[in-house]
Amino acid sequence: MSRSVIVEADGGSRGNPGPAGYGALVRDAATGEVLREVAASIGVASNNVAEYRGLIAGLEAALELGADDVEVRMDSLLVVNQMSSVWKVKHEAMKPLASEAAALVRRLPRVRFVHVRREFNSHADRLANEAMDAAAAGRVWTASSRADPAPAGRVSADVATAETAASAATSSRVGWGAPRGRATTTWLLRHGETPLSVEKRFSGSGDPELTERGRQQAEAAAARLAAAGVTAVVTSPRQRAQQTAEAVAKACGVDLVVEPDLAETDFGVWEGRTFAEIADEWPAELAAWRADPAIAPPGGESFLATFARVRAARARVVASHSGGTVVVVSHVTPIKAWVRDALDAPDHLLFRVHL
Repeated sequence: MSRSVIVEADGGSRGNPGPAGYGALVRDAATGEVLREVAASIGVASNNVAEYRGLIAGLEAALELGADDVEVRMDSLLVVNQMSSVWKVKHEAMKPLASEAAALVRRLPRVRFVHVRREFNSHADRLANEAMDAAAAGRVWTASSRADPAPAGRVSADVATAETAASAATSSRVGWGAPRGRATTTWLLRHGETPLSVEKRFSGSGDPELTERGRQQAEAAAARLAAAGVTAVVTSPRQRAQQTAEAVAKACGVDLVVEPDLAETDFGVWEGRTFAEIADEWPAELAAWRADPAIAPPGGESFLATFARVRAARARVVASHSGGTVVVVSHVTPIKAWVRDALDAPDHLLFRVHL
């Protein structure tokens, strides 16, 4: 029988380098139940070493549990990108740890790595800190000696929503086999034309309205979708998306739900500028950004960060509208991210798809 799990791993160092430790846990992907917790002090080490040690411990636990489908979630962009072959392992101290982790990955039929925000990895972070605290007190961390142990399957209130959404994202994955639930159909719709899109200017965190042509596009899309059996319309909070979504919701006779994580990528200081203007003022930064989804514009957000929040939004949409037909009104990057997830494709798909 197939066993899908989620590995959450983290590591920390109080001094970097300094007294260090790691924490990892394994969850059942379908239920979110905590199946195993591991943590340990590793003496004096750097943050990166501790994070790799946490990954290794989490993968070993997944193997011991007989997992054959593993999603690893970490807030270390370095480890996630190196294990995903996006970045090369250049530091000599990291190479043996990366090789050890890669050897464990090869022993598992299916492994994927996901970068999450720090607040979504608080359980593993808590375990790492407990291990460091125990070492400082002259003790060895064990699951039974925790100061405030959490019963299996429970999560703290501050991360429960995020972890539930993430678990839903994994459990809703489809593949060749018997149906595992009611399918949710999503129509992905980009907002209508704005003054910035006419001039091909970066439009992320700004909030322009639709042009008259954009409003006509929204009405045309609404007419196209009116007979599609739509049960809900979910939209980005940006004005251009909401104006488009309002037309669709009215035509379909359904309520409109705003989902903040469907907002476009924040382009920072590049907002409102053209490619030519950016290339003239930030040539090196633009070249790096166009080649690597982990690179953020100055003062902005990376595409990998956008991918993570869109994945959480997708989980909430699927969980809230099981069996329904949902129109998702958003922007270029979030829509590409949604398609990337559906295809289980590499992050660089972003640069190979035109919307």
